[in-house]
This record gives sequence, C-alpha cells and structure tokens, in this order.
Amino acid sequence: MAHDTLDTALAEDWIRAAAAAVEEAEPQLTELDTAIGDGDHGSNLRRGFTAVLAALDSPPGGGFDGPGALLRTVGSTLLAKVGGASGPLYGQAFRVAGAELPPDAGPVACADALAAGLAAVRALGGAEPGDKTLVDALAPAVDALRAAAEAGATLARATAAAADAAERGARDTTPLQARRGRASYLGPRSTGHQDPGATSAALLLRALADAAAR
Repeated sequence: MAHDTLDTALAEDWIRAAAAAVEEAEPQLTELDTAIGDGDHGSNLRRGFTAVLAALDSPPGGGFDGPGALLRTVGSTLLAKVGGASGPLYGQAFRVAGAELPPDAGPVACADALAAGLAAVRALGGAEPGDKTLVDALAPAVDALRAAAEAGATLARATAAAADAAERGARDTTPLQARRGRASYLGPRSTGHQDPGATSAALLLRALADAAAR
C-alpha cells in the first residue's frame, strides 16, 4: 500500500533502502568519482550509511520521536562518519530537512523539508545549478516534488516525480564543466563524466520514492 504521509516508519524504510542502494551502487559511484574526483565517494557513503544503520538499530531512548528526529540522527551520523565534502553536505541536508519535517508530513511538507535541505547544501558549498554537483540533482527534484504536491499528487507520485527529475539532473551533468569541488581542478577535462554527487543524490531520492510506493 502506498503511503499518504512521511511518518517515522516510512522514514526508517527510506533510510534502510537508501543504505542498501548505496552499498549496491558503491562500484558505480567509485568509478564516477575516480574519473573526476578522489575516487572515494562510494566507499565514504557506504561507511556512513553502515553507521546510520547501526544508529537506527539503537535509537536514543528506544525510539525516534517522529520522522524529523530520525532524519536528524541520519544527518549527525553522516557528519561524523563520512569524509570529504559529501559528509558535511549530506549531513547538513538531512539535519536541516529533519528539523523542518513535521510528524506525518504530506507531500507539500515534504517539499518544504527537501527545499530546506537543498538551501543548506547551497549555503554550505556555494554551488549553483549547472556547477556539476549534487545541487544539479536536488534542485530539479525540489521543483518537481513541489509542483506535484501542489497539483494534489499522492506522496508516492510526488516523490516519484522528484526521483525522475533528480535522475535527469544527474545525467545532465555529463556534458558540464565542473565549477565547484575537486572536479573543477580538471577544467575542461571534467566534461564527459556524470557527477558522482548528483548520482548519489538521485539514488537517495529513488529510494524514498520506492519506499513511499510500497
């Protein structure tokens, strides 16, 4: 049965699915990051989500007081365990989105929370759309989620629209020249490669859409 709201149970299903997706995609993320970065994006995220699963298995006080609290724990764990730029960026995104997320959040509230997470990423990293970063996946995802939510879509359909937009945004980074992060050091040689951060952002949003549809 598809979910109408993002409650604590769905948030946990999402994050567990995201951890499994990160593990499966580690070779792809490593290959992408080897081409234009340090080659450690896949392994860093896998280590972070392994720690996240441990945190979910031992929640503070025996449980999470709403989906926002769960996402804040995810963010704090990623901040502590993931190195490079992705740890602070994803960590802050989950923490800020979690702070904005009310209990049993509907599609509009989810769009507000994701928008807050995107704003945190942009404030921390200074990236704009077109810079060849995870913003190129998150920004169209926020727009698609909000448009679907305001049109009355269910949470499953709205998050699926967001995931579709994120995947298109990630693919569209391939011809771009990087203007932020380590890939920017390569200049024109950064073109022709899909950005690993945008790829992992799309992966996390697909995990949310799949969990919401179940």
